[in-house]
Amino acid sequence: MKEDGRAGRGVGAGAALPQPSAGVHDEQEDEDAIVNRISLFLSTFTLAVSAGAVLLLPFSIISNEILLSFPQNYYIQWLNGSLIHGLWNLASLFSNLCLFVLMPFAFFFLESEGFAGLKKGIRARILETLVMLILLALLILGIVWVASALIDNDAASMESLYDLWEFYLPYLYSCISLMGCLLLLLCTPVGLSRMFTVMGQLLVKPTILEDLDEQIYIITLEEEALQRRLNGLSSSVEHNITELEQELDNVKTLKTKLERRKKASAWERNLVYPAVMVLLLIETSISVLLVACNILCLLIDETAMPKGTRGPGIGNASLSAFGFVGAALEIILIFYLMVSSVVGFYSLRFFGNFIPKKDDTTMTKIIGNCVSILVLSSALPVMSRTLGLHKLHLSDTSRDSETAKPSANGHQKAL
Repeated sequence: MKEDGRAGRGVGAGAALPQPSAGVHDEQEDEDAIVNRISLFLSTFTLAVSAGAVLLLPFSIISNEILLSFPQNYYIQWLNGSLIHGLWNLASLFSNLCLFVLMPFAFFFLESEGFAGLKKGIRARILETLVMLILLALLILGIVWVASALIDNDAASMESLYDLWEFYLPYLYSCISLMGCLLLLLCTPVGLSRMFTVMGQLLVKPTILEDLDEQIYIITLEEEALQRRLNGLSSSVEHNITELEQELDNVKTLKTKLERRKKASAWERNLVYPAVMVLLLIETSISVLLVACNILCLLIDETAMPKGTRGPGIGNASLSAFGFVGAALEIILIFYLMVSSVVGFYSLRFFGNFIPKKDDTTMTKIIGNCVSILVLSSALPVMSRTLGLHKLHLSDTSRDSETAKPSANGHQKAL
């Protein structure tokens, strides 16, 4: 009886052993789920800030034209330069917050596990993330100080770096915008050339001298033949099975495209595709023409250079000689350039692996995509102004006189 009792206790102890490990495993999964949810929320917020930064530029242009058309209207008195200037300040503030705080926090929080010797959990991971953020901030601050000492080694320049809010953060954000401008100048020409290919893949092409029924019949026979070959192979021939499955997937994809072309209406095939291609050609031609004209103006006329605070205030002058129609054309071109830059960014070989895929995108890749879109969106107003698409001055006259005054350390502080 004692032996049976020992056996019974042994079985009970053996059955109870997996329970703690299963509980720990479930707790770890819950913790990872919370971390992923927080990182996804921060990435979504960053993407929303990027969209807001892109939309503020067309909003400023539209507001200027509305104030010109209805200068004395009571219901649009809230729409003024002070409001739009405040929105731009908020966009800059949240862009800085996302770029230097939220996105690094999301990345380090995702990769953290807690310091050795501390109890594992969300608090330990937050502590490790905050320590990493502090070290990163010290590293960036040291790099900027060294760069400032090498470029402009004077007392006023070094003193201005201590003014984090008024000088350091705008200066750092300007450096990021400069990097984004260089990236935009690299991506936009590639995107302009790739837009025709991308739209050709999304739209249904006209069926000229093509028999879709015959093509679908042939591809169906090929699909059935591949399926029979797969059913006849044994499971030991893994290499051949993998190749046949890949070939069968390609055949099914081609069959789906052919069926979509067959189901498309005549209007979609014969009108939408040519109209979109002609529209893309017109927009690309106008963009290249405007850029070429602005470059010539910059080379010939020195006064055409962007001067920062120089320019007409909101509601004082139209941005285009064609009035509201010209402003609408500028807005369309700005959106077209932004979409082209994003397409060109993902078309570059170095960033090709960044393309998100449905149900197959890691959280780290999502963070990288959000940071890339934020950098491109922060550089869009700078590039638009440089290329002659946006010459609106958002500050009031009284504010200009205040911001034009030099600060105590000898440096001019102006947005």
